[in-house]
Amino acid sequence: MDLPIVALLAQDGITNGAIYALLALALVLVFAVTRVIWVPSGEFLAYGTLTLAGLQLGKASGIAGLLAGMAVVAGAMEAWRSIGDGEARRLPARLALWTGLPLAIAAALYFIAPLQPPFFVQILLALTAVTALGPLLYRIAFQPVAEASVLVLLIVAVAVHFALVGLGLWFFGAEGSRTPPFTSASFELGGVTVSGQSVLVVATSIALIFALALFFNRTLYGRALRATAVNRVGARLAGISPGFAGTLTFTLGALMCAFCGVLIGPITTVYYDSGFLISLKGFVGAIFGGLVTYPAAAAGSLLVGVLESFSSFWASAFKEVIVFTLIIPVLLWLSLTTQHHEEDE
Repeated sequence: MDLPIVALLAQDGITNGAIYALLALALVLVFAVTRVIWVPSGEFLAYGTLTLAGLQLGKASGIAGLLAGMAVVAGAMEAWRSIGDGEARRLPARLALWTGLPLAIAAALYFIAPLQPPFFVQILLALTAVTALGPLLYRIAFQPVAEASVLVLLIVAVAVHFALVGLGLWFFGAEGSRTPPFTSASFELGGVTVSGQSVLVVATSIALIFALALFFNRTLYGRALRATAVNRVGARLAGISPGFAGTLTFTLGALMCAFCGVLIGPITTVYYDSGFLISLKGFVGAIFGGLVTYPAAAAGSLLVGVLESFSSFWASAFKEVIVFTLIIPVLLWLSLTTQHHEEDE
C-alpha cells in the first residue's frame, strides 16, 4: 500500500466519518433528552436523499402525502387532548402548528416540485419536508408513551422503523437513487488528489456541528434541552415542558439526519432501506460516548469511517463485520466502568 492509496482511503474514511458523526450526534441528542434510541434515524437519511432525487425529476414523491396524513393525525390528537383538558381556546393555535404548517409545507412541495427550481432551492425544500416529519413522528408515536420505560420506547422505535421502511418502499420504489455532486472540482495537496466533494462534505458537517454547539450554549432553547438531558425531573420543575423538549429534539434530529442524506446522496446510491445500515454505523460511533457524550461520539464516528475505509481495501467482504465488531470492546469497557442502577439500589 503506497502513499496515494493511503491518502485516498483516509479521504474516503474521513468523509464517511463526518456523516457518521452527524448521525451519532443526532442519536445522542434524541436519547439524552427523550430516552428514545432513535432506530428510525436511517429512514430520515434515506428520505432526505430520495426526496431530493425526486425533486431533480420534478416529482414530490410520496413525502407530501405522508406529511399531510401525519398532520391530520397529529391535529386530531391535539383536538382530543385540548377538549379533554378543557383547553378548547388553545385549539386553533395548536391546529395551526400541528396541521396547518405541515400541510403548507406539503402543498409547497407538491406545487413547486414540477417547476424544477434551482438545486439550492430543491435542497432547502427536501430538508424542510423531511425535517417536518420529525416533530409529527414524536407527537404521534412517542409523546403518548413518553413516560414509559426505555425498553418500551425502544420497541416503539423499532415498530416505527419498520413502518417507515415499508412506506419508503411504497413512496420511492425499490430502485436506488443518487443526487448530482455539489461540485466536480478537485485539487492537488502534497501530490495527492483531494476531491472538492469530500472537502465540502467535511466542511459542511463541521459547520453544522459548530452551529449546534452555539445553539446549545448560547440560546435559551438550547440550554433548555441541555437541562432536560442532564436532569429531566429538575428541568420539569424549572418549567421546561417535556413535550416541547421532545418536539424540539426530534426536529433537530430529523434535520441532522436529512442533512446527512443530502450529503451522502452524491457519494453512494441510496435505496429505501439503505439508511438502517448507515445509521447503525453512526450508532457504533455514538456508543463510544455512551449515548451521552458528544465529543466522544464524534471521535468514535470518525474512527468508524476510517476503519471502514481501510477494511474495504484489506478485506472488503468483511468490512461490515470488522466495523460492528468494534462495538464489543467498547460495550465491555462501558459495562466495567459505569455504575449500574442495581448498585445504587
